[in-house]
Amino acid sequence: MQFPDIQTNFWDAITAVPLVVIITQIFKVFPIKKKYFPSIASTIGFIISIFISHRGDLPAGLFMGAFYGAAAVGLYSSLKTVWLAYRNKHK
Repeated sequence: MQFPDIQTNFWDAITAVPLVVIITQIFKVFPIKKKYFPSIASTIGFIISIFISHRGDLPAGLFMGAFYGAAAVGLYSSLKTVWLAYRNKHK
């Protein structure tokens, strides 16, 4: 078994991860429990990676899809933590 050739590029860091965050935030208008949002982000990451950014290379699409979802959850979590700390500091 040979490992897939996976290259992280501008699309991954600047476009795909924020896109996953934005689409996940759009899902928040629906009555969905908070515990499901990391799974939603991962699913969106897999869809974007497999069908758009790594079309034709399933192993790379699966790997990068997991990266997109995890990075989006981490980005959202860190931004929320920084925002809440800033807001509480300036009360």
